[in-house]
Amino acid sequence: MNTDKAIQIERQTKETQIDIQLKIRGSQQLKINTGLAFFDHMLSQLALHAGWDLRLKASGDLEVDDHHLIEDVAICLGRAFNQAWRQQSNIKRFGQRLLPMDASLVMVAVDVAGRSYCVCDLPFDREMLGGIATEMWKHFFYSFAINAHISLHIKTEYFDNNHHLIEACFKGLAFALSEALESNNKENSSKGVL
Repeated sequence: MNTDKAIQIERQTKETQIDIQLKIRGSQQLKINTGLAFFDHMLSQLALHAGWDLRLKASGDLEVDDHHLIEDVAICLGRAFNQAWRQQSNIKRFGQRLLPMDASLVMVAVDVAGRSYCVCDLPFDREMLGGIATEMWKHFFYSFAINAHISLHIKTEYFDNNHHLIEACFKGLAFALSEALESNNKENSSKGVL
């Protein structure tokens, strides 16, 4: 049974406050504010191209660094996506996208099946991008995949621009997840259940 129910996730710690409302079969209504403009931009790309409604308000100890906020957003978004995909029936399960951004090319593949795994090949050649440590992008995808209970693989084929590299990853993930959640009239596992 497919449902259009919005998933609400809240998380409050001594380091962050996160409030997410996610609807994976939405109309691309976006309201995202994390206090990190470049992170907001990437999350907007993900939600827009996946066709989600996403309301996300996050605050945290950015005076320390970007780690806690980005990690906790990924945890909450992953948990919301996990609840949302489990409400869907007869999904394709697998999705993939080879996505170009000018001279950069990234492959993203997902298995939406309840098994958590993440492999990321992100060879940035800068330490910071948009005021965010580039090491945090791999950690974002890992934390999202583990909490979404999906298998996620991201491979950089080549790139010439760090901004295009990470934006291609978020857009590629959007299209891969969208494909994986498409309706499918065939069995998607020999086990009979995901």
